[in-house]
Amino acid sequence: MYFLLTLFFISLIVITFMLGRKFLMLQNGQAFEKQELIFKTPHFQEWKYMVIKNIKKYGYAGLVVTIRLYFRSANLLVNKYQEIKIEIKNRYDKKRNKNPNQQKEVSKFLKVISEYKHKIRKIKHKIKEEEENL
Repeated sequence: MYFLLTLFFISLIVITFMLGRKFLMLQNGQAFEKQELIFKTPHFQEWKYMVIKNIKKYGYAGLVVTIRLYFRSANLLVNKYQEIKIEIKNRYDKKRNKNPNQQKEVSKFLKVISEYKHKIRKIKHKIKEEEENL
C-alpha cells in the first residue's frame, strides 16, 4: 500500500515538474518545436467506420462461440446426468440385493435331493428302455 502511494506521489511530482518547465518556456517566449507524429491517425469518420466494422465482425464471432458453448455444455450436462442416474440406480440395486451379480447359493440339502431325483429319472429311463427292448 505504501509502495503504491510513494509511486503515485513521485509520478505526480515529475508531472508537475514537466508542466512547470513548459510554462516557464512559454513565459520566456520560447516557442515549442513542432514534433511530427511517427504514424498518422485517420480521421474520426474512418475510425468510426473501422470500429463499427470490427464490432460487427467480432460480435458475430462471439455469438457463434456463445452458441457453440451453450450446446456443448447442454450436451455435457445431459450426458453426465444420465451417467449419474445409472450410477445411482446401480448403487440402489446393490443395497437392495446386496450383490446383484452373485447368485444365491443353493443349500446342500436341496442339491442332494436334486441329484437323487436325477439319478432316479435315469434309472426309470433305463428301465423303460429295457422293457421296450424285451
